[in-house]
Amino acid sequence: MEKIWMNRCNFSGLTRNNKGFTLVEMLVVMVIIGLLASLIGPRLFTRVDDAKVRTAQVQIKMIKGALETMRMDIGRFPTTEEGLAILYNTIEDERLRPLWRGPYLDEAVPMDAWGSPYQYSLPGPDRQPFALYSLGADGSPGGEGINADLGYVPD
Repeated sequence: MEKIWMNRCNFSGLTRNNKGFTLVEMLVVMVIIGLLASLIGPRLFTRVDDAKVRTAQVQIKMIKGALETMRMDIGRFPTTEEGLAILYNTIEDERLRPLWRGPYLDEAVPMDAWGSPYQYSLPGPDRQPFALYSLGADGSPGGEGINADLGYVPD
């Protein structure tokens, strides 16, 4: 009796035994995913670029703080020849070695957010004691947006 009632309640469209997706269904899903990726993708990439700029700015502040601390210890900033490596490696000058209380960074000087070394030189711009900057995403002086130089850029 129960089987008879079940057979009478089945509709022809509901008794179909589907084992997978059709090609058309797969293509529709692929088109929808493509549309979503084309709308969302560019927004995500601009966020990545913004994050790299912010990372470079934070690293520049960290390196600047280490330079200031080292200056208080040895009485001067590193020369352009000594560079930023002096913040992590022992100073070469025998007279200043007893004053050096480094390392002033936990690790070696990091690369900027685009994988290039930070630029350092004496003197700096606009009465700044030193120039410390990243060349931005393009790796060359000047630029706009993410290609702009960041930090204490020389004139």
